[in-house]
Amino acid sequence: MNVKSATKPSKQRKMLFQAPYHIRRRYLASRLSAELRASQGVKSLPVRSGDTVRIMRGDFKGFEGKVTRIDRKNYRMYVEGLTREKADGTTIFVPIHPSKVMIARLDLDDKWRRKILERKRMTREQREEVEEKPKTEETAKAKEAGEERTSKRTRKRTKTRKKTEKKTEKSERPRKTKKTSEKKTRGNRMRKDEGSRKVKGGE
Repeated sequence: MNVKSATKPSKQRKMLFQAPYHIRRRYLASRLSAELRASQGVKSLPVRSGDTVRIMRGDFKGFEGKVTRIDRKNYRMYVEGLTREKADGTTIFVPIHPSKVMIARLDLDDKWRRKILERKRMTREQREEVEEKPKTEETAKAKEAGEERTSKRTRKRTKTRKKTEKKTEKSERPRKTKKTSEKKTRGNRMRKDEGSRKVKGGE
């Protein structure tokens, strides 16, 4: 069962508080130290009682001890030797969140846990191989198809550019305007004057 993701904070809180017991285990995962990462090939694992952890943040930063108990209900763990005194003088274990902890040593007595580590290592190696592999025929075909699409797009763009250039050339051309020459205007004036004189003479 996959842990669903949500963007709404209220839904995230609801999923966290209403999570079933087997999924709560995943929320109690911590990162491994650099040495364990190199030897096991895994980045993080759910913390179990018996693991040795080092506290990386908070008031007890730098403290290292063995995990004695894990509280899945409240998402906390209890480390051996990490205690504080109450006001009445009694000593209690300090609960710590798994995000503040780094696993220094793993308890590999359980064969099922060893199988989980092997499976995680195998999946990670396969993922790295797929990423490192050269491009296959499918990727080459996809590339060719992409090139064809780009060539079609460039053709369309060139066509549209030519059309726009033609339009701009037409718009830039000087418009033919009706120009009346000075001779014509003079002739028209003379005719008008003659016509008016005739009309006067006839009267």
